Amino acid sequence: MTLDHKPTRSLERRLGDWARSHLPDGLVGLIMFVLKQGWACLFGGLLLAGILITKAIWHPDWGVHRYDALFLFAVGTQALFLTFRLETWEEARVILLFHLTGTAMEWFKVHAGSWSYPEPGLFKVLDVPLFSGFMYASVGSYMARVIRVFDMRFAPFPPFWVTLTLAVAIYANFFAHHFLPDIRLGLFLATVILFARTRIWFRISSAPGARHLWMPLPVAAALSALALWVAENVGTATGTWLYSGQAVGQMVSFSKLGSWYLLLYVAFATVTLVVRGALYPGPWRPSTQGPLEQAL
Repeated sequence: MTLDHKPTRSLERRLGDWARSHLPDGLVGLIMFVLKQGWACLFGGLLLAGILITKAIWHPDWGVHRYDALFLFAVGTQALFLTFRLETWEEARVILLFHLTGTAMEWFKVHAGSWSYPEPGLFKVLDVPLFSGFMYASVGSYMARVIRVFDMRFAPFPPFWVTLTLAVAIYANFFAHHFLPDIRLGLFLATVILFARTRIWFRISSAPGARHLWMPLPVAAALSALALWVAENVGTATGTWLYSGQAVGQMVSFSKLGSWYLLLYVAFATVTLVVRGALYPGPWRPSTQGPLEQAL
C-alpha cells in the first residue's frame, strides 16, 4: 500500500529546517535525534501531560468527571492531528485498529481483575473509560510517525505472514494465559529468532547524502518497552489506573516490561499494514538505494 505523505512531510520538513538553522553545529545530530523522537511521540506526550495536569487540578465537585475530560481531550487531539496533517488518514485508520484491539483487551483484563480504573465517568463502558483506547492509539501513532520522520527501513525482514502470525499469537496469549499455560517465554524466543537479523535503518538528517545508522529491531523494541514502562508509572502514580494489589505511588512491576515488549510487536505488525514499502526481505544498503524522501 502506498501512502501520500507529501502534506505531512512538507510540514515536518519546514519544522526540521527551522530547528537545524537554530541549533549549534556540534550538537545538531544529538539534538535533532531527541527532537525527532519527541515529535514522533507527540500524541502520547500530550496524553501523558493531560493525565498529569488533570490529576493536579481536578476537583470531584466539578461538573465533568476527570476520565470524561481525558476522553474529550484525546478525541480533540486526534481531530487536530488529522486537521493539521500530523497524521495521514491511512495511518489514522490503522491506528484505530490498534485502538480497538487495545480496548478489547482492556475490557477483558479489567473484568479478569488484572487492573482497574477507580474513578467515575460517563464515557465508561464495561468499567473501562474510553480514553484508555487512546493510550494504545498513542503507541500506534508513535510507530507510524517515527517510521516516517526517520525514514526507516527494516531489513532483512521476515515473511510478512509470519510476523502477523506471531502478532496474533502474542495478542491471543494476553487472553489465553488466564485459562491455559502462559507461553510468553516461547513468544520472547520467537521474537529474537525472527528478528535477530533485522536492522532498523534510519537517518537523523534529511540532507542529501546524510549518513544512515542502524539498530537491531529487538533492541529497539526493548528500549521502547522501557519508555512505555516509565510512562505507565506516571499513570499509576496519579491513580489513573492501578494493577491488582498495587497502591497509589507504588512502582509498576518490572515484569510489565515483558508485557510491553510483546505488545509492541502487535502494534508494529498493525502499523506495517500501511508501511509495507519500508520492509525489505533481503539486506538493505543505503548506498544501493535511490534518494529517500525528506522528513523532519
